[in-house]
This record gives sequence, C-alpha cells and structure tokens, in this order.
Amino acid sequence: MLKTTAATNIGLIRQTNEDSYICINPKTYAVADGMGGHAAGEIASKLLVNTIEKFFAEKHLVKIDQDVLAKIILQANEHILEKAEKHTEYAGMGTTASLLHIEADTCFWAHIGDSRIYLLRNNQLSQITQDHSLVWDLVLNGTLTQEEALVHPQRNMLTRAVGIDTNVKVDKGSFDLEKNDKFLLCTDGLTNMVSEAEVKKIIESETIDDKAAALIDQAIRAGGVDNITAIILENDDD
Repeated sequence: MLKTTAATNIGLIRQTNEDSYICINPKTYAVADGMGGHAAGEIASKLLVNTIEKFFAEKHLVKIDQDVLAKIILQANEHILEKAEKHTEYAGMGTTASLLHIEADTCFWAHIGDSRIYLLRNNQLSQITQDHSLVWDLVLNGTLTQEEALVHPQRNMLTRAVGIDTNVKVDKGSFDLEKNDKFLLCTDGLTNMVSEAEVKKIIESETIDDKAAALIDQAIRAGGVDNITAIILENDDD
C-alpha cells in the first residue's frame, strides 16, 4: 500500500504560487512548476494538472505506460499553446512536468523541465529524471559541479518546458516497483534549498508523519526563495 503525503507552499519571496500538483491515489502523481508573467505560470501549471486529471477521469480503455504519459504531457502542451494564442498577455508561459504512474508492480514516468522524480531504494537516493536546464547540461559535460550549479546565476534557465514550442521532446521510462521503495516528486523550490542528504534523511525518518510538510519546512528555513512543492510516496507492499 502506498502512503502519500503532499504539500505546496508559496515560500517567503514570491507573490503567487505558480506550482501545481495532483495526487490521484493510489496510482498517479505529478508536480508542475509554472513560469511566465501576469500569473501566467500559475495558469500553465494548472492546465498541465487539469489535463492529467481529465484524462484519468474519463477512464480511457488503454493500458497506461510511459508512452501514454508522454502523450498526456504533449496534450497539455497543446492546451497551453492554445491558451497563450487566445490571450496575448499569457504569451511565453510554460511549465515543467514530472508525472509518475504506478500500475501493479511497474512504475512509469514522463518528464519535461527541472522538477524532479527521486527514488529511494536500499538506502540509495537516485534522481530518476534529468533536468532540462542550462546548468544541468554543464554539470553533465563536467563544466560545473552540482554544488556550483546550485548558485549559478542562470540556474533557472530551462532548455525544455511544456507550452513553449509545438515540438517538444518528453523524457520517459519505466522500472519495477519493489517493497519499501520511496518516491519524491518535487519542484526546484525544494532542491535548490535543501541538500539531497537532508532530503534523504527526512524521507527515511521513522518519526516524521507528514514528510512532505517537513521537506517544505526545511526549504523555508533555508530561505524559501521560490514556491515549494513535494509529494512523497512510500510503498509498504510485499
């Protein structure tokens, strides 16, 4: 059985919360971090999660896998572009998308942007998704360390996002679910403020009941310079 905790917070600096998330227990979860002026980022991220919600509410007779998840994100991409075309004040809005679906013993995921999906298994915290950002590309080619990327002046510059272009590539994949697996879906308002070591410590804790809220509290104590969203899933099934 999956235990789920989820929370979002505007943080200490931002005037609006442009993050959105959705939990369709016990199978489907997503986080989205919007961008754009005039609250357009909030609109973009909500369009993304609304597209996910509508798809699963309609109960399509299709086997859900990573390809279906990617198509849902591409559908949201079309909706955001259409909205921006009709409302010029929303031009340039977009959002990240990190989507996880658990079906029986398989985990499917799809992703665009710099929100993240983590897996904690056998005491090892692994980042499942890759950031689509300028600084992450520099980390991957060895130009920057991860520590340097956290303070780089262009750390928020995305190379890929939902709603920015008609042609967008969605990362996707799958892996087997194991007993005691734990998952974190989060926006960069968490990962830019809280180290992976501290994230791991909180997720592993046996005394914290609402771990999503605990992670957000930690990010706020560290400065809370951005909106913060976290979903934690804990699998106790044999």
